[in-house]
Parts: sequence; structure tokens; C-alpha cells
Amino acid sequence: MYDVIIIGGSYAGLSAALALGRSLRKTLVIDAGQAANRFTPHAHNFITHDGRAPEEIRELARSQVQAYGDVSFHTGKATIATGKVDNFSITTDSGAVFTGRRLLLAGGIVDELPDLPGAQECWGKSYIHCPYCHGYEYKGEKTAILQVGEQTSHYAHTIGNWTDDLTVLSNGADPESLGALPPTTKLRTSGLAQLHHEDGQLTAIEFTDGTQEEFTVLYNSPAFRLSSDLSHQLNCEHQDSGRITIDDTMHTSVPGVFAAGDCTTMFRSVAMATMQGNIGGATINHDLIMADAVRD
Repeated sequence: MYDVIIIGGSYAGLSAALALGRSLRKTLVIDAGQAANRFTPHAHNFITHDGRAPEEIRELARSQVQAYGDVSFHTGKATIATGKVDNFSITTDSGAVFTGRRLLLAGGIVDELPDLPGAQECWGKSYIHCPYCHGYEYKGEKTAILQVGEQTSHYAHTIGNWTDDLTVLSNGADPESLGALPPTTKLRTSGLAQLHHEDGQLTAIEFTDGTQEEFTVLYNSPAFRLSSDLSHQLNCEHQDSGRITIDDTMHTSVPGVFAAGDCTTMFRSVAMATMQGNIGGATINHDLIMADAVRD
């Protein structure tokens, strides 16, 4: 019986594991090794690690967590979650079964990229979603935004902070559905056919009308899904976006179940995930302390 089982061994999960290891909690981290930002070569806007490769940051974090003997790791994907507070059971894809008093869901999300040639190769490099993570590297460059419905206007105004050479691609959608764009923003309504690139670096976008235009970077916030349905199996409440509903201390709606990281917030960053994991770890430790005090 573990004190805590953490689903997900990226930034949120490792940050929580560090707090729990330092709190002398017997903790298990179950990790499938599929961090959402594994496609990007550099992580930014995370103080002391700005510009480092995401995998390098994760490996350093994991090595530091492993120094605490109460924390152990299992490689695999958690597929089944059952039970209730003080007696949860997690089954992995290999058939391994683990039990724990508390759960932290930190498995993140899976981006569902458009079915567009070149999209997968460019994702995280020159096809990106966050200007705070990558905008500085593309400041002043010729930039395209693939429409994201009613959020396109906000997106365009935000990205306009980094470049004034901005074109919104409606991809066949009604331009009126995009909202009020910045006055200097150009608009192309043709559908997208292909992203041309060199080793993931965007060079041009080809359209369904047969034309193409040179661009250096494409912004888009793609659809996503949770990396697992464990939160649904446990009957956690979810936001309209599909993310897990939590309070300020990472509690979900289910007693004994906590969540942190990309599966809970639209603010996707290494710093945010690390902060939430740290809060979650401390909150879980306090929750266990109070539960044991009542029992005694």
C-alpha cells in the first residue's frame, strides 16, 4: 500500500513526487514516457532552465527525485482506476496492480493535430501554440495563425505583441466567425493543403487553391484529449473544455483524488505544471496527516 500513487512522470508528477519524497511519503510514480512537449527541442520561460531540452529537464528532475528512497517508479500506462479514499487501485497496461491511499492525476493531454501533411514534423518546432514559450525566437518573423474559432481574435492580438507581420488563415471558415482582428492583420480564406518545411522548420504553406506563401512560423491551439480516461473512471468533475476540475489546492471533486498539470489548466507551461505539482504534493501530505490524526 503506497501513501500516494502519481499517474504521470513529467513536470507536475515529478514536482509532486519531490515534495512527497521529502515528506517521507511512500510514493509510486507511474509513467508512460509520453510528455506532451517531447516534440519541441527547447523549453523556455522556466527560470534557471530557459532554453534547455525538455527531456534534459525531466531527466535532471527524475534523478533528484530518485535520491529520496521513499519514491519509486514504474514504467507503463495506467489503464484502470478503482476504489475510494485510503484504498485506490491502479492497473497498468502490463497487468501490474498497485494500491494507494491517495491519487494524483498528472498524465497531461494529447494534442490532436490537424490531418495536414507536414503538421507532425513541424509541431513543437515551427508549428507552435504558445507565444510565451516560443514567441521570442520568432519575434518579427512572418507569422501565420490557423484560426481557432471565436478565440482567433484574442490569439491574434496576443501574438501581435511579438510580430506585426501577421496573417490569419481561416481555412475555409467564415471570416466573421473569427471576431475583430488587429487592423494590420492580413487574412487568407483558402483551405490549407500542406506545410512545407526543412527538418521541421516551416518554409511555406500550400493552400487548396494551388497557391502557396512563405511563412516562418504557424501558431495554432489544436484540439486535445486527456491522456487517459482515469478521471472519468473515478467520476471526477470536468470543465467544459474537458480538463479535470480542481480547486486551488489541486483537489478534484472526488475525495482522495488530486490532479495537476496540463490536464487541469489551459496555461500549458513547464513552470505552471511544476508549481501545481508542488502544491499538490504538499496538499496530499497535509491531507494524510489530518486523516491519520483523526484516526488516532
